[in-house]
Amino acid sequence: MPKYVINRRFEVGEDDMPEVGRRSRQIIEEEFPNVVWIHSHVTVEDDGRVRTFCLYEAPDMEAIQAHSELLGQHTIDGVFEVAGDVTPADFPPIPE
Repeated sequence: MPKYVINRRFEVGEDDMPEVGRRSRQIIEEEFPNVVWIHSHVTVEDDGRVRTFCLYEAPDMEAIQAHSELLGQHTIDGVFEVAGDVTPADFPPIPE
């Protein structure tokens, strides 16, 4: 199944995010059983609002967008299909 990275800008602060996260999970469990929320990186902007970079598995981008519409309280700044994954271990040092 394809993976997607979603960059979101929330209209709420860090203190409100546990409720947003619970609601996001509930929406997935009830409405989108074929979508898997893998993990999220959370940052806080200078104005106190939250930005997230979330990794999901989903059948298509439309499922991601439909979930986001139901979740509300945020703007999507980008959805990107993951082409692959790499780690530093994939790039061994050049022998001297």
